[in-house]
Amino acid sequence: MKIFTWPVVAGAALGIIAPLLTYEGNPGNMGFCAACFLRDTSGALGLHRSAPLQYIRPELIGLIFGALISAFFAKEFKPRASSAPITRILLGFFAMLGALIFLGCPWRAFLRLGGGDLTAVAGIAGLIAGIVGGIFFANRGFSLGKVSEQSKSSAIIPILFVVALFIFLITEFKFGENLPIFFSEKGPAAQHANLWLSLGGGVIIGIVMQKSRFCSVGAFRNFILFRDSHLLNGVLALILFTVITNVILGQFHLGFDKQPIAHNDVIWNFLAMALCGLCFSLGGGCPGKQLIHIGEGDNDSALFILGMLLGAAAAHNFSLAASGAGVSQFTPYVVIIGFIFCIYVGLSNRIKV
Repeated sequence: MKIFTWPVVAGAALGIIAPLLTYEGNPGNMGFCAACFLRDTSGALGLHRSAPLQYIRPELIGLIFGALISAFFAKEFKPRASSAPITRILLGFFAMLGALIFLGCPWRAFLRLGGGDLTAVAGIAGLIAGIVGGIFFANRGFSLGKVSEQSKSSAIIPILFVVALFIFLITEFKFGENLPIFFSEKGPAAQHANLWLSLGGGVIIGIVMQKSRFCSVGAFRNFILFRDSHLLNGVLALILFTVITNVILGQFHLGFDKQPIAHNDVIWNFLAMALCGLCFSLGGGCPGKQLIHIGEGDNDSALFILGMLLGAAAAHNFSLAASGAGVSQFTPYVVIIGFIFCIYVGLSNRIKV
């Protein structure tokens, strides 16, 4: 059996770089989190006004740039899209709400576990349950439409948006007093590693993730359906190297209590990530993969990420997100509505097989 496959290399890279970024200033067990970093970026753009959560995260910019570089040299930059744009936006929207109830995306769930945070176990179990739900609908003909080739100009638009974010970040641009771009002075978003270190880490991860086709959802789906562990080995490598790196850096703290930016509500951790897993399955992949696909020219992924940005805005404008103290009073309604939407999408978008 070949050990050093691209997914293993990608998982190891994330498992090493993310704890290093935490060591250099990123929040605890949040060296690299697609959902949390999109939330901070949403706040920086003024989509929400939660002052501790506003910062354009250079890791995301680097991730997309890295994927773009890798795709370009591999001749895999292929502008494409399918159909159901509103559905994709709403899947991203509810995926973000679920992630902000659990407090992290799949990548952060694995990073939390690799940092000794046992509250992540319920979330990972929920993620797998949501993926099983996605398999249920896929086996019954679920599809959001056939992918077709698009013009290069359409695929470049999301890239230009990322370039604009990069310019706003390095210039600390502001549109005026009390107007975006916002930069937190305290709180999680104010905790960040050096800009260029974060950007470089993102580029490296973007390159290896694009080469490997790494996807948290695909890893479990392929193993459940086909007993194919190719991608799953990458997830295991991610957890293993996160543990090793955190132990070396003195950042490994095993237990349920007093974990950074996490709560110990087992039921809602499970259900929130089950919602995420279902949204990711129906939407075509985890948020990390969606960001990588933007670098490959995938407009469907751009719509999904747009939905996540809007979901972050709603979560913090209407107090829907959880915190280290626990979930909000609105959590049950958010999760139930999210599941109803996903079931509707899964049942109403079927093709004959």
